Amino acid sequence: MKDHKPPRTAPAPMVIGWMELVDLPLLGLDRVKAKIDTGARTSALHATDIEPFEKDGEPWVRFRTLISDGLPEKVIETPYHSERAIKNTSGVPEDRYIIHTQMRLGKRRWAIDLSITDRTNMTFPMIVGRAALKNHNIVVHTRRTYLMTSSPPKPSRKDSR
Repeated sequence: MKDHKPPRTAPAPMVIGWMELVDLPLLGLDRVKAKIDTGARTSALHATDIEPFEKDGEPWVRFRTLISDGLPEKVIETPYHSERAIKNTSGVPEDRYIIHTQMRLGKRRWAIDLSITDRTNMTFPMIVGRAALKNHNIVVHTRRTYLMTSSPPKPSRKDSR
């Protein structure tokens, strides 16, 4: 007689907003404002001065990133595992470096692939694509934001009276 294991039940779906703050702990980045973009396959992080180099015989990339107004730019150095042609927001393929890192959203943390590209003219310094969400039992609420984190502080407005 065979041992019968009870079927594994998936954890309850994690409902997230279409905009969230995510952490990229291996890159030392916390509370990155991210748009959850299920129309995008690959996730992307804002980067400028992107420069590949070799470290201990392995391919690495150095870049600057600014994840929030009022915070200083950070210089990040990390290994990259591939270069890939990814369609930009205009649908034009561009070669991008792909890094493998960790993303934390709420209490969950998992590995993602992240392309680095100049998003200066974009509203969000990061987009989280569907490949990063796949197999993690995540549901995106299209009318709500910051369901997993508190929203960032709003810029103060001076009374104009």
